[in-house]
Amino acid sequence: MRQAKYHILLNPNSGGAMRLGVTADRLHELFAGRGEAVSIDADSDRPFEQRLRIARNSNAEFLMAAGGDGTATGLAQVAMETGRSLAVLPLGTANLLARDLAIPVTLEEWFAALDTMVPRRMDVGEVNGRIFLHKVVIGAVPGIAAAREHLRGRGDLAAKLGFLGHFVRRLSRIRRFAAEIATSSGEPRIERVQSIAIANNDYAEGLGKLFQRQRLDGGTLSLYLLRHLSVADALRLAAEMALGSWKNDDVLEIENVRAVVVRTRWLRIRAMIDGEIDTLASPLRFRILPLALSILAPPVSTDTDHPLEAT
Repeated sequence: MRQAKYHILLNPNSGGAMRLGVTADRLHELFAGRGEAVSIDADSDRPFEQRLRIARNSNAEFLMAAGGDGTATGLAQVAMETGRSLAVLPLGTANLLARDLAIPVTLEEWFAALDTMVPRRMDVGEVNGRIFLHKVVIGAVPGIAAAREHLRGRGDLAAKLGFLGHFVRRLSRIRRFAAEIATSSGEPRIERVQSIAIANNDYAEGLGKLFQRQRLDGGTLSLYLLRHLSVADALRLAAEMALGSWKNDDVLEIENVRAVVVRTRWLRIRAMIDGEIDTLASPLRFRILPLALSILAPPVSTDTDHPLEAT
């Protein structure tokens, strides 16, 4: 049997996989048509950590995450530790990483572009020894996101109205909390906030650039402090983001750092890490790992908005 070029960790329950009917058999067929051997793990009943161990023990040249952003982040840790490149077949709902890297998000365009993709280097964020590729959020947002998870896969009007009602009720009940913020460039300070987000590089402003990063190799974390968020604030901020000018809104404070420590009165902190809800031990120690991950992406051209350093 030929050595597999790609070991694919497929999340068959991801939005894109279910919508497009992407299965292990379908992927085997598509790669066989290209003359490439692949190994595919599509067993979603197996614990995710066990699936990552299988990927670690694979002798494939590339590790491929076929799913959403959470699947990509989990497999990225293995790719970094084994010195291999990560490939991303975007089958999630948001596919933020793929959009940041100009990786095609439709199946046909992705396979058409695969031969032109090259390994490139990108920064990785780390919190308490755990990596993230996008952002970590604590405070109000994880609770709202947890409610959204219950509706995953449901597109009916009742589900959408139910989430909207939950969102409004949640905002009306949110209380600010005190957090000690200690960055690498200043003295610790106490802030009263509703949410804190720490992003791997900075989010760009610009028409239509909603939660998009212009570069992933800037070598910094971006610290976003959300001081208060009423329903009116949320509507205004959403409109500003859509129009491409939101960083000067009074509800936000933004700072670029290389490392930051966040302490709260809680010993365990609920957090959203690249779209997945988890609990972290306090304090939260963040740092940037410059150019730590090799990832397959379209080559950089002089007019691209997605610069990454070549491997």
